[in-house]
Amino acid sequence: MKELKLMKGNEAIAEAAIRAGADAYFGYPITPQSEILEYLMAEKPHERTGMVVLQAESEIAAINMVYGGAACGRKVITSSSSPGISLKQEGLSYIAGSELPCVVVNVVRGGPGLGTIQPAQSDYFQAVKGGGHGDYRLIVLAPQSVQEMADFVDLGFELAFKYRNPLMILTDGALGQMMEKVWLQEQKPRMKTFPEWATTGKTPDRERNIITSLDLDSAEQEKFNMKIQEKYRKMEAEEVRFETTDTEDAEYLLVAYGTSARICQKSVRLARDKGIKAGLLRPVTLFPFPKKILSELAGKVRGILTVEMSTGQMVEDVRLAVEGKVQVEHYGRMGGIIPSPEDIVDALGKNFLK
Repeated sequence: MKELKLMKGNEAIAEAAIRAGADAYFGYPITPQSEILEYLMAEKPHERTGMVVLQAESEIAAINMVYGGAACGRKVITSSSSPGISLKQEGLSYIAGSELPCVVVNVVRGGPGLGTIQPAQSDYFQAVKGGGHGDYRLIVLAPQSVQEMADFVDLGFELAFKYRNPLMILTDGALGQMMEKVWLQEQKPRMKTFPEWATTGKTPDRERNIITSLDLDSAEQEKFNMKIQEKYRKMEAEEVRFETTDTEDAEYLLVAYGTSARICQKSVRLARDKGIKAGLLRPVTLFPFPKKILSELAGKVRGILTVEMSTGQMVEDVRLAVEGKVQVEHYGRMGGIIPSPEDIVDALGKNFLK
């Protein structure tokens, strides 16, 4: 039976991991996501479901524990915030290169460097372009509510296992610390069987599986790269998710994700009160990116404004999708400052209604 609770976003992620039947969480504390690990430790999920929760000695250790658990075909999850995610990049590249599923949560804080513990969206490039080395991609989900923080954990495991690929939930400190009502799903059992590719040792039916991202034969490595690129194209064909608000008659389009998209919903109403026909496109998947709908809407509007808590990163993907059909501008705040709905309407006017 579903359960209604008032929870922080970070707590919702942690409880959702337990209820999704996760086998293990490996992580390390860092603000503003430490409540994920703290909640899991306090909740003792090993007594509820048998789930392992372990604070590793570092972010690097944590991601390599995830690598090991994923290689065994288990549902494994980790979380961190911006500098910690940077430390996990080598491991994520190895996991992607070994075609293993896992869920990684980034509760983004402002940077660069240690920066601030306040919320930001400045890790977009790192998440959607493959922040480590090599030609790989993560599936990236961007929640805008505590409910989606919870829902995207189970969806994340589903997609990660479907494509044998790491998936990132890209959120931020505002959503991580925000408290809202959330419906929690019924408890799912942990998996009793192992995927056929898992490292479970030699059996009477097959030889042992060997999982590695290493291939010193250039021709074979190229062949492997072509294989995973085809997988990414399949994601782009089948897994694009987005939401639209008032786009049917919109003359100006806001494009935003996560916390910025929540704010833009109010901005759309304020703009329309002023007689400005504004609409909103909210990408739910940042990779695969909703290029097709953006291209379609670009042919119907007079201008597009992207809103991000950064210097402007997603705006580059918007411009690529639009292909010069219409003017695209960016409005953002940095350093942990969250824009107001009024700020966004003012930016819309300054860029397009001079």
